[in-house]
Amino acid sequence: MLLVLVGVVAVTGFLSHAAYNPYLGHNAVIPRGQDFKPFTFTWPASPSWLYALNQGLHVTVGIVAVPLLLAKLWSVIPRLFEFPPVRSVAHLFERVTALALVGGAIFQFGTGIFDVQLYYPWHFNFVEAHYYGAWVFCSALVLHVGTKFPVMVKAFRTRRELLEGPGGLVAPDPAPPTISRRGFLGGVGAAMGGMFILTAGQSIGGPLRKAALLAPRGGGDDFPVNKTAAFAKVGRVDASWRLKLVVNGRHVVSLSRAELLALPQRSYDLPIACVEGWSTTQRWSGVRLADLARHAGAPNASQVQVESLQPAGAFRQTTLAANELHAEQSLLALSVNGAELPLDHGFPARIIVPALPGVHNTKWVGEMRFT
Repeated sequence: MLLVLVGVVAVTGFLSHAAYNPYLGHNAVIPRGQDFKPFTFTWPASPSWLYALNQGLHVTVGIVAVPLLLAKLWSVIPRLFEFPPVRSVAHLFERVTALALVGGAIFQFGTGIFDVQLYYPWHFNFVEAHYYGAWVFCSALVLHVGTKFPVMVKAFRTRRELLEGPGGLVAPDPAPPTISRRGFLGGVGAAMGGMFILTAGQSIGGPLRKAALLAPRGGGDDFPVNKTAAFAKVGRVDASWRLKLVVNGRHVVSLSRAELLALPQRSYDLPIACVEGWSTTQRWSGVRLADLARHAGAPNASQVQVESLQPAGAFRQTTLAANELHAEQSLLALSVNGAELPLDHGFPARIIVPALPGVHNTKWVGEMRFT
């Protein structure tokens, strides 16, 4: 059971990393601290719910797996302290892989849950550490399963003999158990179900969102915000704001909000999906990014760098690849649900790209540079 859940978390985690930090080319502007490029493909811009599904699975399954992981660690604690600690070279290899596996599991699940809760009691880059930690954990898992596979096969083939036979794993007259196997598994299952109810609503929405008490963006508000304008140090934006469109380093045109509203407007139901696992779908209206590129005289632009009015921060700018720039539903959003964008949601304009991690849907857009 744990192997299946960990497999889901691992696959969705690597896919999340591909979406979060793709390779966009030598001219791409990668946020400081995220300048390693482990993937050589661009994350797709459709279907629009792709990242929401992937990240919802990654976070929800990871949290639901925690009681099962703790149960597994509890059940093998005696083996972690057996004596003598090393009996052979093969046994030493098994112990080393187990150490990497247990340590990797604690690090990956621990830092992941802290990230979901927006709590960072460390001084290293979470994304990079979590990515390389995943390789250590997954490698240790493969080696451990490979080492124990013969034992697993033998245990399943001779289960009754191993458990009940002379010299088996269970003594002929064992001490009364403090809890039955059925009770133990039932308790673990109940804990997993409770974690699902208290977490999944931030991704699924609907009535479950009010029950997502363990999720920082669950528990009620159906349209949450991760970073407020006050937190980002973005003050009131007045009528003097203009969007600057730049092509190949040459200033081309600047547009007021009224001029942007005069351009052809499109409306789409699109999700914002955050790396912490929450997502919400709203109706966004604005100008297609491809139309802005044509308006600026760059209809065939291969990428666009978007810069925020936010004065500082790792994600005050992002780079969108060609498929994201020219996607049918990619918008410079000016309103949401039929009303003007609130300041906390990106007024006067923000990027909304289908299937893109929420952190790259830049808010408070001030300049777009096409190349």
